[in-house]
Amino acid sequence: MAAAVAAGPGALGSLHAGGARLVAACSAWLCSGLRLPRSLAGRRVGPAIWAQGWVPAAGGPAPKRGYSSEMKTEDELRVRHLEEENRGIVVLGINRAYGKNSLSKNLIKMLSKAVDALKSDKKVRTIIIRSEVPGIFCAGADLKERAKMSSSEVGPFVSKIRAVINDIANLPVPTIAAIDGLALGGGLELALACDIRVAASSAKMGLVETKLAIIPGGGGTQRLPRAIGMSLAKELIFSARVLDGQEAKAVGLISHVLEQNQEGDAAYRKALDLAREFLPQGPVAMRVAKLAINQGMEVDLVTGLAIEEACYAQTIPTKDRLEGLLAFKEKRPPRYKGE
Repeated sequence: MAAAVAAGPGALGSLHAGGARLVAACSAWLCSGLRLPRSLAGRRVGPAIWAQGWVPAAGGPAPKRGYSSEMKTEDELRVRHLEEENRGIVVLGINRAYGKNSLSKNLIKMLSKAVDALKSDKKVRTIIIRSEVPGIFCAGADLKERAKMSSSEVGPFVSKIRAVINDIANLPVPTIAAIDGLALGGGLELALACDIRVAASSAKMGLVETKLAIIPGGGGTQRLPRAIGMSLAKELIFSARVLDGQEAKAVGLISHVLEQNQEGDAAYRKALDLAREFLPQGPVAMRVAKLAINQGMEVDLVTGLAIEEACYAQTIPTKDRLEGLLAFKEKRPPRYKGE
């Protein structure tokens, strides 16, 4: 691998010392034995953490749709590994109806546990976060629980929420937020941590913390401007404005908006369709593509292009790349194994 990278054009070695920033751990994220060029090693880029040593899933989708057994952590979070034609898709279903799916201590604990398991699961290809409660995605912080906390407890708990949301943002596989209802405060911050957001037109979204004399604390002040631009993000946060699905689509907060169906899961169904589109693609390519995009967005263009070059090099020696070429030659679907 090192030889493959070193053989590339000289752009990697000619980066400006002050402008080039990379995460030193990203090569560990790709997997052991895959290294970035020495000229990029040790450079920093934002807060992202890609050092989970994630190895892509083997095998392709089977022909039919279905569910496997449900991995129950607690009823507040349901983790489902889909089977048959959807094999590789994992659905995190928030199920805290009595609290409008608000982020309680227990729910944060369950999310943290689930994310820790998923980031090292070799079979996971795409993750969907949805609600199992009709009309609600996540109403944000559990204010009843928050009211019982002392001032000294609030800061550490918000830090835990931020850490879990960051872990979701740093998952090495594509993530999709299916917003079929209310997503306020921390609920929208949870969705902002996902790679793709889809919503029903009836959904309501907003960072409303300034109404409570606080600010978004789960990454909202950083991710919303990156999603829709600084000026508009400031307007929405300063006003605590709530948008519906159509308005959210118009400002670029979500990628797709759907009319809600009778079952109340239009966004989830769209998310599932998107996840199915991702399944046939090369697992290694999916992960390094996400890495290249995320890291490249935090740096100047010259450094970003060097990141792309380094990430492309990780795909060259893979068996999947050779399988893709062979499948093209033989005019058949490729059978990728993530190797």
